Amino acid sequence: MTIAEIQQEIMRMKKEQDVCILAHAYQGQEILEVADYMGDSYGLSVQASKSNCKGVIMCGVRFMAETCKVLSPDKKVWLANPLAGCPMAEQLDLEGLRELKAKYPDYAVVAYINTTSELKTECDVCVTSSSAVQICSRLDNDKILFIPDPNLGRYVAEQMPEKTFAFYNGGCPRHIVVSTKDVEKARKAHPNALLLVHPECRQEVVEQADYVGSTTGIMNYAKKSDGREFIIGTENSIVEHLQFDCPDKFFYPLAVPLTCMNMKITTLMDIYNCLKGRGGEEIRLPENVIEGAGRCIRRMVELGE
Repeated sequence: MTIAEIQQEIMRMKKEQDVCILAHAYQGQEILEVADYMGDSYGLSVQASKSNCKGVIMCGVRFMAETCKVLSPDKKVWLANPLAGCPMAEQLDLEGLRELKAKYPDYAVVAYINTTSELKTECDVCVTSSSAVQICSRLDNDKILFIPDPNLGRYVAEQMPEKTFAFYNGGCPRHIVVSTKDVEKARKAHPNALLLVHPECRQEVVEQADYVGSTTGIMNYAKKSDGREFIIGTENSIVEHLQFDCPDKFFYPLAVPLTCMNMKITTLMDIYNCLKGRGGEEIRLPENVIEGAGRCIRRMVELGE
C-alpha cells in the first residue's frame, strides 16, 4: 500500500468506528494529515473530551494518552504505539516525589503536564509550558516545588522573584542537550534568522532567544511574524510542519539531536493496525488515579489554563 492508500483507509475506518485521532505536533506530517486534532498534549486531551466520538487514538507518548483518559474516562483511549514513552515523565516516581515532599514540606507541588497520571495524584496542580507562569503566580503559596523539569521551572521562577522555588534534577533529554555552541553555529549559518526556543532548553540557551514559548506558541509566532527566517529550538518535526504551513518562509533546526525518537516511533501503520484491532494499547487507569490526577488537572483549569 502507498502512503496515500493507507491514509484513505484510516480515514474510512475512523469514521466507520466513530474514533478521533489525536496527533502531537512532534508527529510526522503523514500522521498529522489523518488526525482530527493536532497540538500540544493538554490541548489534545481537551479536544478529545469535547468530542462526541466513542474512541480516541493518541499519536504521541504514554502520559498524553493517560491525560486523555483522565479527562475522558467514559471513552476508550488507545496509545497508537505502546512503546512510545517519555523519559522526562518517567524519571520521577511516587517514592521519589514523596522524598522531595518530605524535604520541602511547606511547598506547593507543581507538576508539569509531562508527568505520569500516578504522579499527578500527589501534586497540587498541573501546568503546561504556556500556562506555567500564570498558574504559579496565582498560587497562594509563595513556596513552590516544581517537577520534573528544572529548566522550565527556572524560566518560571525568573518571572516571579517574589516566590521561592525548589526543583527536581530532571529535564527533557532532548531539549537539555542543546548548548550555546549550537546557538552560535546556527546564528552564524543563518544570521538573519530569529531564534525561537522552548523553555525546556537550558537557561543559557533560552536567554539568547528572540522568542521563548510552547510548541504551539513557537508555531504561531513563526506564522504571524513578518520575519522570513527562523531557527527552531524545539523538536525538529516543527521545522518540517512550519515548512509546509509557510512555504514562503525558511526554517532551520537549532540542533540535530533535537529529535525525539519516542515520538518518531509511532507510524502511520500503527494507526492503521490500531483501527484494525490488531495493534495499539488501550489505556486503563484505576479509579483513584483518574480521580487524583483529575483533581490536579482541574485545579490548573481553575487557575487559568
